[in-house]
Amino acid sequence: MITDISSPANPVFKALKALADKKARREQGLFLAEGLRVCTEALGTGHVPHTLIFAADAESHPLAQALIAATEARRGTVLRASRDLLHRLTGKDNPGAVAAAYPIPDTGLGGIDRASAALWVVAENLKDPGNLGTMLRTCDATGAGGVILLDQCCDPFSLEAVRASMGGLFTRRVAQAPAADFFAWLRRGPGSLVGAALDGHTIDYRAHRFAAPTFLFMGNEQSGLPPAYAAHCDALVKLPMKGTADSLNVAVATAVLLYEALGQMEPLQDPI
Repeated sequence: MITDISSPANPVFKALKALADKKARREQGLFLAEGLRVCTEALGTGHVPHTLIFAADAESHPLAQALIAATEARRGTVLRASRDLLHRLTGKDNPGAVAAAYPIPDTGLGGIDRASAALWVVAENLKDPGNLGTMLRTCDATGAGGVILLDQCCDPFSLEAVRASMGGLFTRRVAQAPAADFFAWLRRGPGSLVGAALDGHTIDYRAHRFAAPTFLFMGNEQSGLPPAYAAHCDALVKLPMKGTADSLNVAVATAVLLYEALGQMEPLQDPI
């Protein structure tokens, strides 16, 4: 059943609005995503909204209809609202036609099947949710399995990270763990840990031979990979800097390394 709401004082709307806060996300076990395309792609991968809110003027859209039907079939909550309420919810001046709350998935290392992908990204103390979302989006583009977050990383389920992932959060795995637990887990199975670093025994990233499964280890935006963590790596690589900048944005560096590894593992076929 669709419920019409017209006030931000509606208790379900207030619960959705509260998902902007990490504590509320933990308490409710939900996170918020927005946009007709992102929510439709999520549905295509089996992610059905717990709560769906849509703009009344978009109700007749076939994709909105599919989301409404799927949510109702799972006995989820469906709200019909104005664009102004969607603006209040997402903070966007030009809000999308829908927004939806989804259950937060398990983020334990036990959910990572290292054999399911040739490439994985490991991030240490990552602070910018935009960078994290972009990394997830690039993982999706390159077929990497997902991102493993160590120590005090930003929340992958914040609206900023979800928005930047452009649906990547629904197609890639996300795990969170203390660094010591990750290192112990990694050594219990196959996999090479390749760190991105400027100091120490580093080689040009193009000279390294990537082999599956590879875990690309990226450090904090400001301080990079700590030496104690770099010591756990099987290899350290660097990207040459030809200009005056001393480093690349971590999401950009991750993309360069992922595509280099992908190119080595999946070389182009000769034309027929």
